[in-house]
Amino acid sequence: MTELLEGEYEPSPADWVREQVETYEATGGREANVLRGHPDWPIVVITSKGAKSGKLRKNPVMRVERDGKYVAIASKGGAPDNPSWYANFVAHPVVQLQDGPEPALYEARLVEGEERQQWWDLAVDTWDTYAEYQKKTDREIPVFVLEPLSA
Repeated sequence: MTELLEGEYEPSPADWVREQVETYEATGGREANVLRGHPDWPIVVITSKGAKSGKLRKNPVMRVERDGKYVAIASKGGAPDNPSWYANFVAHPVVQLQDGPEPALYEARLVEGEERQQWWDLAVDTWDTYAEYQKKTDREIPVFVLEPLSA
């Protein structure tokens, strides 16, 4: 059996996030696996440990994957600041990712330079709205690569 993150779960204050995560997990990813019901916008659910609280937080994130590695784009819709999970990933880089019925542990690594550009390009090719988000903010949107932890 795969080891998973343990701790107290703090559901999102945003109704749509909480409801999507609950449905996704309850159905093993068969339902609520796309953003806002759009079939071309698949998501995964990432669980991270809160940087300050230590509580488990769950977020639906666009599914961007290559060769068993995933990308998490800290876009927050092009807002001037990072999403709350950004600090969680930096403070506690071991995260849990669920893409389908079984969650697994991954290590989140912030990437920069040429490596960031390659993963950013993949993310934009997967979901071009990321390019629009970058235009809306002065900050360079952070890119994390999530690599599976060996069992």
